[in-house]
Amino acid sequence: MSGLAGDTFFLDDFALKVFDPKAASGTCISFDKAEFVRIVHEHHAKGAAPLREGYAPFCRHIFVPNFCGARCGTLTITDQNRHLLRSGYIKRRPEELAVLARWFPAGRVQAPQATWLDIILYSREQLVAERDALPRSGPVAELPYAPWGIISIKGQMEDYETPMTPATAMRNALGREEGGSGVPLDRVAYEEAMQFWDTHALISAGATPG
Repeated sequence: MSGLAGDTFFLDDFALKVFDPKAASGTCISFDKAEFVRIVHEHHAKGAAPLREGYAPFCRHIFVPNFCGARCGTLTITDQNRHLLRSGYIKRRPEELAVLARWFPAGRVQAPQATWLDIILYSREQLVAERDALPRSGPVAELPYAPWGIISIKGQMEDYETPMTPATAMRNALGREEGGSGVPLDRVAYEEAMQFWDTHALISAGATPG
C-alpha cells in the first residue's frame, strides 16, 4: 500500500472533506487518512468486511466497526431541535447544479458516537467516466489503479445501507454532466428515501452539505 491507495481501495478526492472539520457534511473523521485506508483494507482482507451491493452495478458498500471515534452524520429531527435546522441551495462541487437541502449546523447539535462506518465505493471505471463528463479548468491527476474508490464514509448505528437523500437521487438521474452518476430515478427507492429524510437531517460543519 502507498499513501491513500492499496490493492483494493483508494480514497477518492470526493471523500476528503470527511476528514476536514471545517468542511465536513455528515460524518466528520479526525484520523490519519493513510492509516484509515490501511485499516479498511485489513478488515476486508480478513473477511470481516465483504463487498455488498449498492444502488447500481458500479456501487458497493463495506461496513466496518467504528474504529476512529466518528459520530453519526445524521440526526433525528425532534420538536426540541427542529428550530436549529437550516436550509439553502447548495452544490458539492463548482460544476454541479445547486439543489435545496437542509441541515443541522455542527456547532449547535451533538450526534451520538457511531457504531458502524458505511464505506461507500464506486468502481474506478465509474469515477473516470464521471470525471470525464464534468467541465474542468485544468489538468486532473490520474486515479490510482485500485478497482474501488472510497467516495463517502457515513458514521451510523446500522450495519446496512440507509437511504441516500432525495436530492442526491435526483442529481444522479440528471446525469454525469450535472455531477450525478447517470442512474435513472427509482420511484420506490425515492419514496423510501423521502420517508427517512422527512425525519432526519445531515449535520454539517461547512456551508455546503450534501
